[in-house]
Amino acid sequence: MNSCNSRSVFIHNWRCLIIENRLGIFIFCLYFLSVSNNACFVQEHALAQAELLKRQEELERKADELDRREREMQSLNQQRGRKNNWPPLPENFPVGPCFYQDFSIDIPVEFQKTVKIMYYLWMFHTVTLFLNVFGCLAWFYIDATRGVDFGLSILWFLLFTPCSFVCWYRPLYGAFRSDSSFRFFVFFFVYICQFAVHVLQAAGFQRWGNCGWISSLTGLNKSIPVGIMMIIIAALFTASAVISLVMFKKVHGLYRTTGASFEKAQQEFATGMMSNKTVQTAAANAASTAETSAAQNAFKGSLSSPAPTWGPSHRMQPFPN
Repeated sequence: MNSCNSRSVFIHNWRCLIIENRLGIFIFCLYFLSVSNNACFVQEHALAQAELLKRQEELERKADELDRREREMQSLNQQRGRKNNWPPLPENFPVGPCFYQDFSIDIPVEFQKTVKIMYYLWMFHTVTLFLNVFGCLAWFYIDATRGVDFGLSILWFLLFTPCSFVCWYRPLYGAFRSDSSFRFFVFFFVYICQFAVHVLQAAGFQRWGNCGWISSLTGLNKSIPVGIMMIIIAALFTASAVISLVMFKKVHGLYRTTGASFEKAQQEFATGMMSNKTVQTAAANAASTAETSAAQNAFKGSLSSPAPTWGPSHRMQPFPN
């Protein structure tokens, strides 16, 4: 009996110990979960606070940039306005600069790098067109039938250099300067055409005036030094095409973050057309011409209408008695 009682007591104590351990483990697990939840909450709170501080710093930086640009614009206005500084020409040159360009004043900080890269891309393409003239000249030197390519290379250099600057680079510069949706759309339309020109120049079809890959392989068969020179120019045209595609995607991504849209572009176009003095003068002249012609037609119609005739039926009858 004593052994049975002692065994039952031992088993009872062991069960109590296990139950207490389970309760302790359960309480420990609850404590661990609460601590981990608190840690996660504290971490999320810290991340949210850091994000808010980052946004606040960014807003403060943008505000400081706007204040700085406003001060610079005021100082320039006090100095009798901004003077054109591009292209940089000597003071005694008979023709002065045509455009004003200053990235630090006109372009916001977050867009300055992109606009500068596009400016350097335009310069890179201009240098490539200049080298293309010498490549076509060397090709014409070894093959007298390539005079058309040499003449077209000069034409492309004289045509594409100013047109690319005015038609897609300046609209891009103005779009980022004034956040203009209409200028963005002008840039996209012209730049797609410019990319097509880059691809054609890299291909280098014969009698098109470009030292592309097809023309380079043709020139390589006649002269190895001239062919190598043309291959280098073809590689430059290819690099222009690839960089243009990459920058097109980059500018399009920035365009989507600026809040520009097709509706805003239409509104800007309509506002610009209505505020244009030439358009206003033409509309006023058209309206006055229309009014004058309408009055003349009405006057002629009144003169050409027949006069009323008085017959027996129109005679005055005496009043009845």
